[in-house]
Amino acid sequence: MRRGRREKIDNNNNFKRFVYASVGILLAIIITFIVTLIIYNNKLKNSTYSSLTSEKIADLVPNTENYLNETNDYIEEASSDIGKSIEEAIKDIESKEEKTNADTKKEEKKEETTKKEETKVEPEKVKDPEFTMPVKGENMREYAKDSLIYSETLEEWVTHLGIDIKADRTSVVKAAEAGTIKSIKNDPRYGLTIVIEHVNGYESIYSNLLTTEFVTEGEKVEKGQSIGTVGNSASFEIVDEPHLHFEILKDNVNVDPNIYLK
Repeated sequence: MRRGRREKIDNNNNFKRFVYASVGILLAIIITFIVTLIIYNNKLKNSTYSSLTSEKIADLVPNTENYLNETNDYIEEASSDIGKSIEEAIKDIESKEEKTNADTKKEEKKEETTKKEETKVEPEKVKDPEFTMPVKGENMREYAKDSLIYSETLEEWVTHLGIDIKADRTSVVKAAEAGTIKSIKNDPRYGLTIVIEHVNGYESIYSNLLTTEFVTEGEKVEKGQSIGTVGNSASFEIVDEPHLHFEILKDNVNVDPNIYLK
């Protein structure tokens, strides 16, 4: 009788164990299916979820064997923890990707700024010419643009847009500054004339010359290079002693040569 009861109890216990084991396995399968379904759906909705690898999912899903030895309550608690772990993992991945994108944009902006700074080249500033006396001698007539001086040749009061440097006939005239021979001409007022073009809009004019055979139009000349000789070819100053009529222009406007001569 007792033996029959014990067998019945053992059978009941075995049946209960079997039921619990079956329920545990079934719940584990259901949870695994639900978790997999959630991850799959999240992959379709957000490309970020694609960074979750099968290894990460496997780490987040509990081992089925653990559920075979645990109760119903443990399975439900584990299921809740899994859900939280997946959400945290996804948020962590999203956060890392956002930070990476922000760093990438910042780096691209920095590189763009660097390239702009490298390509930005400051134009080299060209110094104004520093003129020297084109011939040795003393000034016999000064610059008078805003006033009048008496011309013995014309026998009247006139303006004078340059300076007249007294020098012996055939004295060598030199370029007051480096530049390019712009023109060689016979001016109806100031006779044989050479015009030299310099940087920053400056020009120098050498008139009342005797000869100009040292240079040709378009030729580049150095400062102090011989360009001609002093003569007496200026019709407006024909009665004056031999001299060089010298002018300086800035942007086609006459200026006082004394200010620029060193």
